[in-house]
Amino acid sequence: QVQLVESGGGLAQAGGSLRLSCAASGRPDSIYAMGWFRQAPGNEREFVAAVSWSGANRNYADSVKGRFTVSRDNAKNMGYLQLNSLKPEDTAVYYCAAGPVLFMTRTNVRSWGQGTQVTVSS
Repeated sequence: QVQLVESGGGLAQAGGSLRLSCAASGRPDSIYAMGWFRQAPGNEREFVAAVSWSGANRNYADSVKGRFTVSRDNAKNMGYLQLNSLKPEDTAVYYCAAGPVLFMTRTNVRSWGQGTQVTVSS
C-alpha cells in the first residue's frame, strides 16, 4: 500500500500558476501510475491527470489539456502537477492518487492523499 501526502495548494489569481507536489511512501505491491483528481463543493470527485510509472505516458482531462502538466520523479518518490493559466473554475480540493492503470477512475484508484485546496480568484 502506498501512502500519499500532497502539498503546494493555495490561492492564485486567474491566469496564474501553482505547483502541487505529492510525496509517496510505503511499499507498493507493484508499479503504479500516479495521478490527480479534484473535487469542488457540490460536485463529484473528477479525474484531472495521470502519469505512468516510467513517466513516458500521460493522460489528461479535456478541461485541463494544454494548461496542466503531470510528472513524477521515482528517485524521490514524488509526483507533481503544474497548474498554469488557472481559471476560477479550477477551484477545488486536489487529491493525489495511485493505482494500477494510467486511465484512472475513482473506482480503480488504490491510494488517496488527504487533499490540498486550490483557490483561484477572478
